[in-house]
Amino acid sequence: MMSKSSRHTKPGAKPAGQPYFLSSRMHSLREGFVHPPFDYETELLEAIRMGDENKAMDTMRRINEKEGAVLASYPLRSKKNALIASCTLFTRAIIKGGVDPETAFQLSDSLILQIEKFGDMDRLLQFEYEMLVQFIAVMKREKEVLTYSHIVNLSIYYIREHIFQELTLLGIASHVGVNPSYLSSRFKQETGSALTSFINERKVEESKHFLLYTNQPISEIAFLFKFCSQSYYTQLFKKITGMTPKQFRQRSGAAGS
Repeated sequence: MMSKSSRHTKPGAKPAGQPYFLSSRMHSLREGFVHPPFDYETELLEAIRMGDENKAMDTMRRINEKEGAVLASYPLRSKKNALIASCTLFTRAIIKGGVDPETAFQLSDSLILQIEKFGDMDRLLQFEYEMLVQFIAVMKREKEVLTYSHIVNLSIYYIREHIFQELTLLGIASHVGVNPSYLSSRFKQETGSALTSFINERKVEESKHFLLYTNQPISEIAFLFKFCSQSYYTQLFKKITGMTPKQFRQRSGAAGS
């Protein structure tokens, strides 16, 4: 039985929206815009899902060597739309990789808000790679717990859940129910990092979000993560990232710079 819409469609008539699609397609062909091969996109998303930063970066560079499609009348808006679309795909990739959906969506939301703030094309092009790194970092954190012993996994989960609190070897060992010396040795053996170094790296990594997306003074961020002083936080941040918190914030064009 024919539907109402099909009964009122003239024989040989094109479906609604098709003329616009054809016009857009012809424009893209005239201007030389061709979407990157689907294999490239599949390869990129798989690299993200596996937490393979080098492969993901290489694939994205190859994709960006191609001419991008026009997604808006203005180049800046077009690039923002492209990044938002990529952000959505990256979110699905890490969820597929095992990241908690709420965690993935919160990251996506914060990145899209940041995309909308930029008013410079060069900054958007740079942010595309920074965005990729952030998704892979979340994916790596999820994957790392799959390869460790139960004791080390419990310790990592505890660190994540209490990242804004004082974290000590004694307190974590007490929580997981083992001798502090045993935990220290086991943690270093499995992760390759001393427990204290691991905690500091996690605190620095988490603090980046506050530098990027809030106006909080650096001194308050240092206090929030229970560093003994702003100077110690700055020293650690530079040791781990190669730049100070202020330089990181300014380079990113973030709030409060």
